[in-house]
This record gives sequence, C-alpha cells and structure tokens, in this order.
Amino acid sequence: MKIRCCLLLALVCAIGPIQAVAQIAQPNVIVIMTDDQGYGDIACHGNPIIKTPCIDRLHKKSLRLTNFHVSPYCTPTRAALMTGRYPARTGAYRTSSGRTMLHRDEQTMANIFSDAGYATGMIGKWHLGDNAPHRPQDRGFQEVLWHRCGGVGQASDYYGNDYFDDTYERNGVFEKFTGYCTDIWFEEAKKFVERHQKEPFFLYLATNAPHGPYRVNPEWSEPYRDSVLWGSGANFYGMIANIDHNLGLFRKHLEELGLAENTILVFMTDNGTSNGVPKGELPAGSFRGFNAHMRGKKSTVYEGGHRVPCFLHWPAGGMKEGKDFHGLTAHLDLLPTLLDLCEIQLPQDHCPDGTSFAANIRDEKLPAHRHHYIAQLHGGAGFSHPEEPWDTSCVCKGPWRLINGIELYDLRTDHSQQNNIAEDHPEVITELRSLYEAFWKSVSPRMEPVAIDIGNPLDNPTTLCSQDWYLPFGNPPWNFNAINRRVPITGPWHIMVQQNGKYRITLRQLPKEANKPLIAERASLTVAGKTHEANIYDGSSHVHFTVDLPAGKTELITRFLNPNESDGGAYFTDVELLEAQRAP
Repeated sequence: MKIRCCLLLALVCAIGPIQAVAQIAQPNVIVIMTDDQGYGDIACHGNPIIKTPCIDRLHKKSLRLTNFHVSPYCTPTRAALMTGRYPARTGAYRTSSGRTMLHRDEQTMANIFSDAGYATGMIGKWHLGDNAPHRPQDRGFQEVLWHRCGGVGQASDYYGNDYFDDTYERNGVFEKFTGYCTDIWFEEAKKFVERHQKEPFFLYLATNAPHGPYRVNPEWSEPYRDSVLWGSGANFYGMIANIDHNLGLFRKHLEELGLAENTILVFMTDNGTSNGVPKGELPAGSFRGFNAHMRGKKSTVYEGGHRVPCFLHWPAGGMKEGKDFHGLTAHLDLLPTLLDLCEIQLPQDHCPDGTSFAANIRDEKLPAHRHHYIAQLHGGAGFSHPEEPWDTSCVCKGPWRLINGIELYDLRTDHSQQNNIAEDHPEVITELRSLYEAFWKSVSPRMEPVAIDIGNPLDNPTTLCSQDWYLPFGNPPWNFNAINRRVPITGPWHIMVQQNGKYRITLRQLPKEANKPLIAERASLTVAGKTHEANIYDGSSHVHFTVDLPAGKTELITRFLNPNESDGGAYFTDVELLEAQRAP
C-alpha cells in the first residue's frame, strides 16, 4: 500500500487544490450501490427523459470511472465488491441455488475496515447469504439493517414484505417499519453516520430499488407516465427518481454534520439496466429507452450488461471537480483502491484479483493498472446445463471484447457491438482465449458448494429456504410465484452441523408467519444419510422431526408426498439445536 499522505499530494496535483493535506484524518468511506440501474438510466449520461439532478450534481463533482465494469447480475457483483476477488473464486457466483454465499475463508471489505478500527455498517440488500455464517453481521459489519434474499418480497425475505411498511432485520431481530423501502434505507444511513461522526466509519448502503417488482409511490412515477410507455417503465424511472431525491438529502445531511469533506463517497450500480430498454412494440415516435447506444442489458455479457456508472467523490482528497478516468476498472478494484486511499494494509492472507488504481488517478500515463477483465454469467434461469467454461462470458482488453470465446468486437469502431470481426483477427482471438483459459483454470476449483451452519449459537434456530437448494442447473423456487404453485421439485441444502446433538427440524410449504395448511399426506426428511417419514394431519401447517445429528458437513433433503403426484420439497425448513451432546 502507498503511504496516504504522499498519495494525497499526488492526487491534489492531478485533481485539484487542497488545504493541509498531510493533516487529514483517516477518511470515512460510504459505498452506495443501486440495484438494476444501468449506465443509461441517469440524465448526466445522456438519457433525455429521466430526471436525476442529485446524481448529476455528484457526477459533476466526482472522479468518473468511464470504463468501469461489474458482473452481469446481482450476487456476483456484491461478492466481487466485498472481497476484491472474482465471484467464481468466492463461491458466490449465482443469484440462487446455494451459490450465493462466500466461502468461509473469504475476507470482506467490512472485515478489513473493522480490523483497522472503523465502525462498519450495512444497510439494504445483502444477497450473500441469509443464514450464519454468511449474514452481513457474520462478515464484518457491526451494525446491519437488511432484507433477506435477492429482493424485497422474495422467498426468504420476511413474509408479506412489498416495499411499503415492511419488516426488516436489524442486528438479528426483525423490526417493523413505516414507509417506503428506499426512504427507510437512507433515513437509517443518516442515523448511522450521526452515531459514528466522531470516529472513522465504513457504510455500505445497497438499495433494492430499482429492482423489480417495480413499486413506488405515484408521485415519483407519474411524471413519466406519458413518456415512458413500456410496461412498468414509468415505475422503474420513478424508483430511480426517488433514489436520486434520497441521495440529495443524504449528502446534505453529511454536509450539515461536517462529514462531507473527508468522506470518500462511491456511487455505483450492480449490473446493466433491467427495465431501461423496452421489449416489444411501442407507438411510433415514442421514447424507446436509453442505454448509451450499448448492446445488452442485465444478465448479458455485451457491454450494456456489465459497464455501469461509478463515481468517487472525496473533497479532502482532491476528488471534488469533475474528471474522467478512462482506464479499464472493475468492481474488483474498489477494495484495494479504497484501502490504498485510507492507508490500510491488505491482510497478508488476502489475495484480491483487483488492483488499486489510486496511482493511475494521479498519472494516467502510468501503465494501465488492469490488463484485462473477465465477466461471466455462471448459469441461472433459462440455463439447462451446469456452469461451463466460455458459456456467457466476455473478455475485456483494451478496445476488444471477446464474447463466448467466438465473437469479437472492436469498440473503437463498433460501440454497439453489431459487427463480429472474429474472422479478421485470429491473433486477437488467440490472445484473449488464452486469458480466459487461465482465468477458468484458476477459479473453477473454487466453484464448490458452500455450507450453511446449523447448531450455530448465533443463529439458532435457523430457517432454510428453497432458494438455497443446490441444483445442477436452473433456479430453485426463489419467489412466491413458484412457491404458491407448489412447484414439484426439491433439492439438497448443504449444511455444516456445528454441534453433535438433538435437533428439531420443521418442514413447511409457506413461512411460519403465513400459518397455511400443508397440501400433502406424508413428509420425508433425509439428513446425515438417514431418511425419516411422518404422516401429515389435516390442517397442519408444518411437520416436526426430532433427530440426532453428528457434527460435520452433510446434506439435508425434504419431500412432501402425495399419491399420484410429483413430490415437492419443504420450501421453508426450520432447524433448531435442542440439546448438545458429546461426540460418541
């Protein structure tokens, strides 16, 4: 790591004047990440319809990473941001199917900041595991307020949440709130910075908006009702307008507390747009969305799927006047860069794939800090096979984009990636393929199941959800559209039994809060190599099993049995350690 004072002096020369640089206290760090907002879903990037005055003001006064890339969707971006490592290496490279959790040996940004004496807080969307030891409070965050699963109202989130007047989890306890989700996240962020204004802090504020379902108060969506005519497009824009408004209020609060000057504020999004580019026919002459002329959107590996906004604002560090940085950067690089700026050493046993671009900020003539970047969508909805090399991948190097190992585009002459020139440049294909092959060889051994704890005193009882069934391909039931239809499917949970003991395992088709009767005649539980069965009585909302389990890794599989029908699993399964026992 560079010494921060020297680095700051260099940054000042490159970015702007500053007073008393050498006397700057350790800066605060705030990372704000929105969900499913693409590069073109901001006015300052050229969108002619959307109004984002507060984001625009931040853009005007920030270092702008104009060639910044993330993963094509949700969980992988969060894993890379938190660890500085490729998602496949961390274990969290999908959005469900038991592949959303970090390996136990991974260290997060919060772990490192906490060890350096920072107060750490996480607010909003986590999507890196709902059970110990994968929750944000297990991963270095001292204070947390979050919703479960990959979106408000999804399967493992608190039953009945719908963006308004929801119940969220604060430091392990569910708490009822009044108001709209985004408003709540930002209000709680204000309280966090107030509580910790006398000490350095790291705050990770990850909104679930504008991820679907696209719900927002009409006051935000109505201004777009006559111009954004596709489906829920007006609501999508309204959700972004609401985020923009809250960002403005939050920045004003930082100024009032005297924190704005020495706070590194990062604004970014997690993947390309989900709803900013319409599908289907629209009336002639109507607005057809804006994606900065890029091909692709969320869940694709064309440029529009993974190139996103990223602004860094830090007045005390010279990042207070608009400046573009055109070098290739990625979410992997933010952890080492922020640590560099804060003069925090990387732990010796943490090996990020990202590298700090702090030196390149001050001198863009230096050799590029990043040689290349690889984005890949490792399966999910619509995939009929397990994750494979090359599948839905992109190698980024200079102006070149290699898609799936076979398509080649030159962004210098083909910004919209319409002209595949692979046949014209076999030497480039060979070079980029070799980069991918080295990547796959490096990360694929880590693409192994990550286990959920049971019998962990920090999370006992714990509730397992079908979104974490480890299926070979496709998605398990992760939302109530599937669960309410009682989709006849089941799969294993990979679990780590923390203590030998007697456990009560409770099978349900709906969350406990729903209190709805089971639709089945018998239930089956297979765990630690033994199968148990029980009858289901009319009107029962659940069925209990009491079993003795040895400590260690195993699988847990549930089934509800109906004559002449396909068996389905218990989408919600509570596991509680009743009595610890000595090992035999």
